Amino acid sequence: MASHIVENLKREIENFKADIKAEKVGKVVEVFDGIAKVSGLSEVKSQEMLKFEGGEAGVAFNLEEDTVGVIVLDDFSKINEGDTVTATGKILEVPVGSTLLGRAVNALGVAIDGASPIKTDMAYPIEKIAPGVITRLSVSEPVATGIKVIDATIPIGRGQRELIIGDRQTGKTAIAVDTILNQKGQDMICVYVSISQKDSKLRKIQARLEAGGAMEYTVIVSAGASEPAPLSYLVPYTGVAIAEYFMDQGKDVLIIYDDLSKHAIAYREISLLLRRPPGREAYPGDVFYLHSRLLERACRRSKDYGGGSITALPIIETQAGDISAYIPTNVISITDGQIFLETDLFYKGIRPAVNVGLSVSRVGGAAQIKAMKKVAGTLKLDLAQYRELEAFTQFGSDLDDATKKQLERGKRAVEVLKQTQYSPVSLENQVVVLYALTQGYMDDVAIEKIKEFEEKFAEYADRNAKKFLTQIRENKMWEESGEAELKKAIQDFKTSWPAQKK
Repeated sequence: MASHIVENLKREIENFKADIKAEKVGKVVEVFDGIAKVSGLSEVKSQEMLKFEGGEAGVAFNLEEDTVGVIVLDDFSKINEGDTVTATGKILEVPVGSTLLGRAVNALGVAIDGASPIKTDMAYPIEKIAPGVITRLSVSEPVATGIKVIDATIPIGRGQRELIIGDRQTGKTAIAVDTILNQKGQDMICVYVSISQKDSKLRKIQARLEAGGAMEYTVIVSAGASEPAPLSYLVPYTGVAIAEYFMDQGKDVLIIYDDLSKHAIAYREISLLLRRPPGREAYPGDVFYLHSRLLERACRRSKDYGGGSITALPIIETQAGDISAYIPTNVISITDGQIFLETDLFYKGIRPAVNVGLSVSRVGGAAQIKAMKKVAGTLKLDLAQYRELEAFTQFGSDLDDATKKQLERGKRAVEVLKQTQYSPVSLENQVVVLYALTQGYMDDVAIEKIKEFEEKFAEYADRNAKKFLTQIRENKMWEESGEAELKKAIQDFKTSWPAQKK
């Protein structure tokens, strides 16, 4: 009996194979405000994902001589000093795929819309080197926003980075939402990144996009105002990683960051907690790099390198219209132009409250169809001159006929460029209305009747200037036959329309 036990033991010992599993483990030294200091992880990489003893996730952020500063992505109150921390060996990545379309997710790509969990087999790292110059194409195709003042005077092209800047409550998010709504049928995927916004605001935006049928081509990525700063810091990078997946499929993507002012504040909070040296306005010295490495990932790639594009519309909130503050000037210098929204114009009822003088698109006419370029060529200059003359005439000077005519044309241009929210206008209808304006057909229409004239004439042109509209849609420019048809339609409409006289 004893010999049988010994034989069994010998057999077990001979067949025993020890599975060696090496783990890099550290210990929590200190934990506070969403930050943990960890010792013992000497070989950890920057942005590596870490697992705490209770299952909470973290990201290695500060690599110091004796400790690692970790930003905690879950509830940090459950982590205690002395808890073990395990390195996963993986750089932080998020799930990507077409299953995200129509969904709202958090900074880690987890569904937050109450629907079923998102199933996807792919993941992209949130930090990636931007495509090189050789792989890029110049911007030449428009992103139609449906907003007349932008499409006519500050055009946006596929692959461009155009900043939307202005004080709070001046309509910055409204422009972004209208642009998403206008992409229906334009073969464009949209990613809306909400940074430290109230949940109620996000739900309203989502409901508006669903009502407009836009959620089917949109992904919402959100880190709410009540969530810890690390998630607000990560969420724009999550958004651009999702956008890059679609770009790699050869698709065009529009990404909106709402807004990067709050992103910079979240980064400042993390940096100060980790004892990084503060610079101007207490922001860390690399806050410029924070946004430049994010926005540089927006581009238009050549067909040889997979095609596709990412167009970025970052939003920045100013204080009392101060565009020379630290974060606004940083982002202005990274982007290809800005749409400046002015509080005074907003309260005057000029909405969208775009200040055409301070707004610029460095891509310019390259992002416009030929017809729009021709019809709106002098519009920006006319509006800027009108603003100057308007200020001058407040002194009550006698004006010559040419100046009076310019003022009257300017007033009508301002009225035409006013637009209600959630009512994007197609490019061909914009061209029709701007043609009537710039060719002087509205000069004898009373100011208070301009909006009515515009709306009724657009409907009339849809029925009676079909050749012109077809030429714009198909050839991006009108021919003589189409222009003659449009002129006749304008004259016939003015004859039949009862309110054309002052």
